[in-house]
Amino acid sequence: MNFNVKLDQNPIRVSVPCRVDVGGTLDISTLYLPMANLSPATFNIALDLRTRVTLAAFERGYVKVSSRGFETAVFKKDEAPFHHPMGLMFAVAKYFDAEGVHIHIDSASPPRSALGGSSSAAVAIVAAFYHLMGKKIDPAHVAWLAHYIEAGIAGVPCGIQDQLAAAFGGVNQWSFRMGKTGPLFRQKKFFDTDADLEAFNTHILVAYCGIPHVSKDINKQWVDSFLRGETRKTFEKIAGLTKEFSVCVKKRNYRQAADLMNQETGLRLEMTPEVLDNTGEILFDSARGCRCGARFTGAGGGGCLWALGEKPAIDLLRQKWQDILSTVEGAELLKTKIDHQGIILDP
Repeated sequence: MNFNVKLDQNPIRVSVPCRVDVGGTLDISTLYLPMANLSPATFNIALDLRTRVTLAAFERGYVKVSSRGFETAVFKKDEAPFHHPMGLMFAVAKYFDAEGVHIHIDSASPPRSALGGSSSAAVAIVAAFYHLMGKKIDPAHVAWLAHYIEAGIAGVPCGIQDQLAAAFGGVNQWSFRMGKTGPLFRQKKFFDTDADLEAFNTHILVAYCGIPHVSKDINKQWVDSFLRGETRKTFEKIAGLTKEFSVCVKKRNYRQAADLMNQETGLRLEMTPEVLDNTGEILFDSARGCRCGARFTGAGGGGCLWALGEKPAIDLLRQKWQDILSTVEGAELLKTKIDHQGIILDP
């Protein structure tokens, strides 16, 4: 479908948040279906480091994708390779049979920072095309569609928590099960009021370690070890810790939540020590020393860490993390807060 005439006068702009999490991998059907008796769940927080997508007019017959941190790519509509670094974006465009469109992605988070940026971009692109076509934007449908497109081209099993955080925003626990015709998720939303969200902001920190991550490498190790039967007991423990963590956050018991967070990170480290790089190890040890919890985001292996704790402990950790990060090129304490909104149509 040629969109260049329609977009020439009216570009479409959509933005979505990124996320930090606990209990990732449990949102992959390879794990949550065999563990259905445990009702596995993940916990994530949407952050206001938004990914903004613009659909603009381009040459008929072609699709162009540009994004900070990646080389701009242009392909004929039926020739874009989906294994390309921007392959997910071209795959979404192909779903809509799009041509004559330039997809420009502008993310406020560092490139490949393990904050779910590529999945968030796919959610924003799906929502943008639906708006362009005059169709209703249903967050659940958009999240599932973006997830299935990504899972179809990734070559490794993919979860859906990134897409859910992008589509819905806020602080949530997501649980997964099989419905009558396909998988379903259940949303348990925390902190409904702005005052509650502002208060929770004082209990978290997010740091970028300066090294981009490649999530599929570590994710693949986790999935393969689960399939071989080697780590199923470990993932059962992770499922239990994640649900306990969610309960503690709901009750605002941040000291206990921090301890559970560290236990979950510890189990991941036992399976895959490379989940934390050198800077990540130092940040993690520093958090524990301040009686805070810390966890890599996504599948780790570079990217970001986030921390949670009682406010005095987080205030102390903030200065310690700033001192550590100041010695690492490209690393920084990110200026971010919780974003209660998901998909936004920007003017």
